[in-house]
Amino acid sequence: MSKIQKLAARYRIDNGKKFRLKDFDPADTGSIASEDEAKDLLQQGLERLRDGQEKLHAQEEWAVLLILQGMDAGGKDSLIKHVMSGVNPTGCEVFSFKQPSDEELRHDFLWRSNVRLPERGRIGIFNRSYYEEVLVVRVHPAVLANEKLPKPLANDKKIWKHRFEDICAYERYLARNGTAIRKFFLNLSLEEQKKRFLARLDTPSKNWKFSESDVEERRFWPEYCDAYEQAIRHTATPDAPWYIVPADHKWFTQLVVAAAIVDTLDELGLAYPKVTGQKRKELDAARKALEAEKS
Repeated sequence: MSKIQKLAARYRIDNGKKFRLKDFDPADTGSIASEDEAKDLLQQGLERLRDGQEKLHAQEEWAVLLILQGMDAGGKDSLIKHVMSGVNPTGCEVFSFKQPSDEELRHDFLWRSNVRLPERGRIGIFNRSYYEEVLVVRVHPAVLANEKLPKPLANDKKIWKHRFEDICAYERYLARNGTAIRKFFLNLSLEEQKKRFLARLDTPSKNWKFSESDVEERRFWPEYCDAYEQAIRHTATPDAPWYIVPADHKWFTQLVVAAAIVDTLDELGLAYPKVTGQKRKELDAARKALEAEKS
């Protein structure tokens, strides 16, 4: 197992039964000695990622769904920018999920994600996802009241248990139909979030990213941590594992996520399609036609 593969395995959760968020340090950098070492490893990982993505696209059998979750300022946007920078854009799609629209609220909570799933041969990235339904909705019960659920269902004390079960069943269904799901929780500390918010305020080009509600949400930090812990405990499975990615150092966050994606593509056993006898005849005929053309 290579160093980059070991790095991914360190943060992978296949079974959340004993998961505790407090056991994971947001400032951890593993066995990586420096940012320069991380950059070198990241470049190696990106080369392997590009190779794997090309095979995925050519083979057109598997789809890969990457789900990014985390607190505000966790680095999701910069992660997508740096890790997916070398991937062929024709084989990758990114969707950001904001507050549900009226149309989306008229459907079940998985509907809006379902229509954005990646096709075979493609990598789909969800910047936030259906997990918001057991995170922000759980922290802010008033949001649930706007979801137009029948009152007996909305008031059911087992609603979160049921949603965890539905998510697991949904992800198992996708996995059984050829979608490899990998979920990433960008584990940011409260202190580092404050630094990043202040940096946004101090940088005019980043002012647009800041919202007054960002500061307001910090009051609910313990509730969010508990909601994430419960979600990960109940939905980490071999079919759809979680990665608890240290997020206080963006350079390390990017390396861990790249390592996990590379590891996922390796697990799929991807290869370029073999040329069959009939296809070989077609290629040979095309060569003869081209060579017969007059200059």
